[in-house]
Amino acid sequence: MSDDTIRLVTIGRMLRRRRRLLAVLVVVGALVGYGVSLLFPPRYTASASVLLPGQWEERELVTQAEVATSSAVVDRAAAALRLPGVDGRELRDRVSAKAADGNIIKISGTDESPERAQRLSDQVAQQFVAYAARIAGGGAGTGATAPETLREQVAETNRRISELAASADPGQTVESVQARTELEQLRTALQEAVQKLDETESANHRAGMVVMGPAARPTGEAPPTRVQLVGGGALLFLVLAVVGHLAAARVDRRPRGEAEIAAVLGSALLGTVDVAHERAAHRVKARGARARTRRILGTDTRWDLPDPRTPGTEADAGVRYRRVCARLRDRQPAPRRLLVVVPDGDETARRAAGRLVTEAQGDPLLRVAPVSVSRPMVPDRDTESGALVVLSAGSWTAEELTGIGEACADGGHEVVGVVVAGTVRTRPARSAGRPPAGRPAADANAADAAADAANVDTDGDADAADAKAAGPTTADAVRGRVTGGSV
Repeated sequence: MSDDTIRLVTIGRMLRRRRRLLAVLVVVGALVGYGVSLLFPPRYTASASVLLPGQWEERELVTQAEVATSSAVVDRAAAALRLPGVDGRELRDRVSAKAADGNIIKISGTDESPERAQRLSDQVAQQFVAYAARIAGGGAGTGATAPETLREQVAETNRRISELAASADPGQTVESVQARTELEQLRTALQEAVQKLDETESANHRAGMVVMGPAARPTGEAPPTRVQLVGGGALLFLVLAVVGHLAAARVDRRPRGEAEIAAVLGSALLGTVDVAHERAAHRVKARGARARTRRILGTDTRWDLPDPRTPGTEADAGVRYRRVCARLRDRQPAPRRLLVVVPDGDETARRAAGRLVTEAQGDPLLRVAPVSVSRPMVPDRDTESGALVVLSAGSWTAEELTGIGEACADGGHEVVGVVVAGTVRTRPARSAGRPPAGRPAADANAADAAADAANVDTDGDADAADAKAAGPTTADAVRGRVTGGSV
């Protein structure tokens, strides 16, 4: 997992195997969101629109929106509203303004009451219009005919200047030249005054802002609402749980490949065997309130292990076990007595070791010894000539596997091989009276018995001859004795 790309199938497997834990976390997140909503009372937002006549550039509209929420406007609105315990500084946090399409400034006010939110937005809009008019000189009291009268006076003065310039002495004396120069300067000053008068009139026209009606009274809460907080808390806890699971799987350094496991134990891989999948096979064996809680939440099983493989036939599974036994016979001289080391709590490995003892039929003679991975302790060497480690892939860290190997060495056992057990899906049982296609049930059993007898001793020693001479009854007795001794 740590070196692989996180795929959708991995996320799907995590959601499927941790659904109870995720459901509990979603409920907890919803409760947290509900608690947060109780700390913050519901708020309502009302909006009033102010129309700005004329042509306005975008940056000018942004400036006007800033002016609408300035302290000069909001302080006047707070003084007009006279809200108890609310000053202009607190009111500025409840007011916002933004430029909309069509030269419109949208002013919004937020309060705990719909009526107060409506009054707040209307009052700020009115104060903004009054303040803008005061800046532009719209409240100076100038009559509507004042600009026209000023233009007529300027035109008359300009005509009188032209007459004086024409009647002046055309000579080149210093006095005459100075008089004409002063008249031209006066004419220029008058033209500049007329230009400023036109600009002022345009500004007054643009400053004629209009409030487009009172703000509508809000009927719903302003976001984030209680429902949004509850849903956001549930979603946040779900996302954090998923990310936490994936991050933990990403940094997990447990050996998962057969060759990697064998390298950590410092021995050879003798093969992989199949065990029928059972949910309890991956459960952590523990008692107490904490263990019950983990069982209820479904955290007592590993979620990052791959799904069980598609099963083969029962004969194929038996072949895998017999091949492991044959490799043990090839590697160990007679008498072959081995200690089968199984990590305590690895139910898959324990079941695989039990069947391996059955399939060995006393050659080699196997004795199963569960070993705690937290404090590994292997029985001292007696008549065994080595240790065989049986475990499932992806369940133990490299440090735990190293501890098992060191415990074997401390007990005087040499690790002669490693067997990795994997789970497969079980197929439905066949109905009675229907043997596998191609051969009767009796022939199949006879063939398996013959194969077992042939694999008892490949070296041709005296044990094989004794097993053949003793017949089925002796073989059954040997199997029973070995199985009983392994438990």
